[in-house]
Amino acid sequence: MAGRVEGKVALITGAARGQGRSHALRLAEEGADIIAVDLCGPVPNLQYPPATEEDLAETVRQVEALDRRIVATKADVRDRDAFKAAIDEGVAALGKLDIVVANAGICIIAAWDEVTPEIWNDVVSINLTGVFNTVQLAAPHVIAAGGGSIILTSSAAGLKGLPFLMPYVASKFGVTGMGKAFAAELAQHNIRVNTLHPTGVDTAMGEMGGAFPPLLEKNPAVGGMLANMLPIQVTEPRDQSNAVLFLASDEARYVTALSMTVDAGTTEY
Repeated sequence: MAGRVEGKVALITGAARGQGRSHALRLAEEGADIIAVDLCGPVPNLQYPPATEEDLAETVRQVEALDRRIVATKADVRDRDAFKAAIDEGVAALGKLDIVVANAGICIIAAWDEVTPEIWNDVVSINLTGVFNTVQLAAPHVIAAGGGSIILTSSAAGLKGLPFLMPYVASKFGVTGMGKAFAAELAQHNIRVNTLHPTGVDTAMGEMGGAFPPLLEKNPAVGGMLANMLPIQVTEPRDQSNAVLFLASDEARYVTALSMTVDAGTTEY
């Protein structure tokens, strides 16, 4: 029985671990070949360990264990020349591009008056400009393939203002709007563009959660904004990947400009 994305090729950024690796594996399980890109290096002020080249190699190993092809490249989504080369080389090797998952992103917890220009610039340039670069550089290949699906990882913080995450919230609201704008312009090419809005996910990024309590002690009134409606603390990466698979598949062939929440109800709190 054919998989839900059998014969398709998917570009995934931030693919070395966490949600990116999970997305790669979930799509590969359902028949897709993968173009994987990740920075695999440090970013200043991160409160959790960065992904490594060894992480990206493990993604390659796990995708290949599913008997799917994968082209993996260390590249920064902010570096348009290197990133374009990674995309173009992946498409040349695998033949086309049908699915784009703009997943690369970072998060830094800080009170509003402790956000430095460096923190602001790094978060916005990776999370927002990096997504813009992903779509602008990858979409021509999807057009050449006759259409497809583009999925942008936003966040619950792209629909709801959350405390102590000012640059992250700004960037993710930007991704939400960008998704709708790209959906409008790319529809003529039979390309669907949707945004995904997770609550917390059990990944390395989640390790920074210990930075919240000292800030909440100073401003306890906002603590409830971080709660989920369902009785869980975090989702699993595969919960988000199942949504990516749906949006990438032909089951969602008429779904576009959607802000899809997999957020345990947090955006309704």
